[in-house]
Amino acid sequence: MQTTLYGADVVLRPATADDIPALAEIRAEPEVYARWRGGVDLAAEIAADLASPDKFSYVIEYRNRNIGAIQWSQESDPDYRHANTDIYLTSALHGRGLGTDAVRTLARHLLTERGHHRITIDPAADNEAAIRSYRKVGFQAVGVMRRYERGADGTWHDGLLMDLLAEDLTG
Repeated sequence: MQTTLYGADVVLRPATADDIPALAEIRAEPEVYARWRGGVDLAAEIAADLASPDKFSYVIEYRNRNIGAIQWSQESDPDYRHANTDIYLTSALHGRGLGTDAVRTLARHLLTERGHHRITIDPAADNEAAIRSYRKVGFQAVGVMRRYERGADGTWHDGLLMDLLAEDLTG
């Protein structure tokens, strides 16, 4: 059972089917789509994420407005147990620290309430703004994953694997 999480400025609440149109609209914004591209039916992709038993999705709210989503999943094998996360925000609010607040809020929950000792995140290697944000939370670069994902232009792009250990969490 997911609970609502409260950050310094954002609220993370469990996403529902009612959130799909607003999230699809955000995912369709050119700046967001460039990093979170998908197929032609973004609403169907979001619905599939919400229906997945392996992913846990939260809507990010700021001033009672849906501004994006953050999700997590986990490796459950006791010898490799850890969580991973991903996030997107409306481009109108990029650069205001809201993504950092959301990532920190979820990380704190995963480390303290869910018992994880390590969290990973994998931004595009050229996404400097996201990397800066994750570093503010305490994530550290582990290494470059070469030709990790296919871009909208059809070419392969590198990803940066970052992780956060419980003792690295800031704020």
